[in-house]
Amino acid sequence: MLSGRRLDLMDPSPVDVEIEDIAHGLARVARWNGQTRGTHAFSVAQHSVIVEQLTVELEPRLDPKSRLMAVLHDAPEYVIGDMISPFKAVLGDSYKDIEARLAHAIHARFGLPAETPASLKRLIKRADNICAWFEATQLAGFSALEADRFFGPPPSDIRLSLSPQTVEMAQAAFIGRTEDLLSAMETAA
Repeated sequence: MLSGRRLDLMDPSPVDVEIEDIAHGLARVARWNGQTRGTHAFSVAQHSVIVEQLTVELEPRLDPKSRLMAVLHDAPEYVIGDMISPFKAVLGDSYKDIEARLAHAIHARFGLPAETPASLKRLIKRADNICAWFEATQLAGFSALEADRFFGPPPSDIRLSLSPQTVEMAQAAFIGRTEDLLSAMETAA
């Protein structure tokens, strides 16, 4: 990692996880394998911040810990990249195992439960699909009907206008959001 940390993929330690490394990596990982409109790629960092905002829109009473889990829902991708779901399925359990190990280390680093509770996982997945629908239709060339088939239609009261950010903007937004939520967790404790 650029921080100087060395992360063992088979046995990642929370001590070797830094938010700056996560933000740096995710701001440089392109959603849709970079096949999006715009001067810049739509990054996983930008996507993650939007997904957290959507979880709050869907469930306004979420506590800071749950919101941080939403921001970090794709955090392992800072090391292993963003792969499309069909390819993840082909890779099978070995990919899922590495992804889970990384997620556990990331969660431990920030004082979160190793596993995201099932109800929160469903909420985050719903927000993730809503974001993906808007990404698909605004950035990746999908029609609304195609996006409906893959992600389900978004709630009619949710509107997003997406524009890919620069790497620097996405990285700063991700760090800012996580730091705000970590502060809120400390205050709530």
